[in-house]
Amino acid sequence: MDINLLRYFVTVVEKQTFTKAAKTLHISQPSLSIAIKKLENHLGLLLLDRSKRKLELTREGRILYLEAKRLMNQLDYMETEMKRLKEEGPLELSIGTIESANHWLSKNLKILKESYRNVHIRLLDILSLDEVKHALLHYQIHFAITNQYIQTEKIQSTFLYEEHLAVLLPIDHPLQSQNLLSIKDLNNEPFILCKEGFQTREDVIHAFQKTSARLNIHYEIERFETACQLVEEGLGITIIPEKYINHTHNQRFRVRYISDQDIKRSVYLAVDKNRYLPPIVNTAIEQILAYHG
Repeated sequence: MDINLLRYFVTVVEKQTFTKAAKTLHISQPSLSIAIKKLENHLGLLLLDRSKRKLELTREGRILYLEAKRLMNQLDYMETEMKRLKEEGPLELSIGTIESANHWLSKNLKILKESYRNVHIRLLDILSLDEVKHALLHYQIHFAITNQYIQTEKIQSTFLYEEHLAVLLPIDHPLQSQNLLSIKDLNNEPFILCKEGFQTREDVIHAFQKTSARLNIHYEIERFETACQLVEEGLGITIIPEKYINHTHNQRFRVRYISDQDIKRSVYLAVDKNRYLPPIVNTAIEQILAYHG
């Protein structure tokens, strides 16, 4: 069925005269009359009651009008949506992120929402090196905020900032009286550490290897939130990024800094260099590069 014939029919019904409808459609009245007759012949149905002075629909005509009007609305929406997609791309944004970035990332997303109210945003905890690579290269995320430096033929990392790592002690820990700690002070303490594959784990292990202190791992975790909870329960100590600690609520632990080593980690924005990114994704990336405090 010719979509244009349905559009002509809907316009005739809504304008109530062939003259007004023809003017709206920018065609001649005879051409419009021929088009409506062609539609009736195609369907084998009488759509307009021509025996009366005022234009009226037959029962079949009313049914067709309702269905055609619904179809026209869908087509108009589709046309509008395709135009928006051409200009803006899909209003979807998937980000892999680390825990310590959540406090400033949420501020960026709030600003983004003011410009793109209908954007659908997915935030995924993607932490280890293998997870970041897999998520980027398999189109699970548009980009990642990560402390893993990845620079390959397919993935590019852009430096954002550095953050220091700090020691978390239970409130009643004997070392709480010291404002600054050395790695040797942590010798053989029951330690809570990220599992293998996490850069923070490598940084802590490397710091212990520089001294004669023994790293006594009691718990291996994936999330800093879990590490904080274990420290609060007095089950051990840990070393995690200070940005995460500074924005952790209901702190029931002591925070101490390390004096003999500058333990810190870098945070990057990683993207798949060969992937097309919609305008909204590029806007989000530009915003993050400008503000990530």
